[in-house]
Amino acid sequence: MANRTLFLTNELYKYMISSSVREPDILRQLRRETSHDQMSAMQISPEQGQFMAFLLKLQKATKAIEIGVYTGYSSLCIALALPPDGKLVACDINKEWTSVAQRYWEKAGVSKKIDLHLAPGIETLNHLISNGNANTYDFIFIDADKKNYDIYYERAINLLRPGGIIVIDNVFWLGKVTDHKIIDDETNAIQRLNKKLHNDERIDLSMIPVGDGLTLAMKR
Repeated sequence: MANRTLFLTNELYKYMISSSVREPDILRQLRRETSHDQMSAMQISPEQGQFMAFLLKLQKATKAIEIGVYTGYSSLCIALALPPDGKLVACDINKEWTSVAQRYWEKAGVSKKIDLHLAPGIETLNHLISNGNANTYDFIFIDADKKNYDIYYERAINLLRPGGIIVIDNVFWLGKVTDHKIIDDETNAIQRLNKKLHNDERIDLSMIPVGDGLTLAMKR
């Protein structure tokens, strides 16, 4: 949960943003509107959005899933990076937040690329699997309730094609993952998943210090 990359000095962070981030105006508008929401820390940072768009273009991705939409900044980054015939399945349960997202998707001209499912993410992923979509997705972004991260990951592995990428957000969890004295469901769930992925032979793995920590898992 961080709307900027952590663990950098303010000066170095500002330099990175000014020297590398090319944020379209539509994304800047959405970020500014979301900043007034009391949960705005849930929005991903512009450098993270740009990085994910870079990955999508590098893959030549056409099919993507997002688990956790909030006000739509990350889904807009994904949709803008997809080709005209690309499709994003966006999973969330909050009508109020996703109504903001839908307004910006429409404004950006990408709403036809996005299929919003207002239902528990596990339910949507199970539905996709049961309808023959296993091994077909190029890119899956996980950024929802942390207690279900492992379930989301397992469903994502099922849906992902070989060579596809899962991006998992908040794997540093504001640095709390290093404190093994902490006992709370969210922190412990992330700690367990991080350990599991380190030993998972189904993927190639990289954990990187962007935002609140991102794990990239490429299906073998």
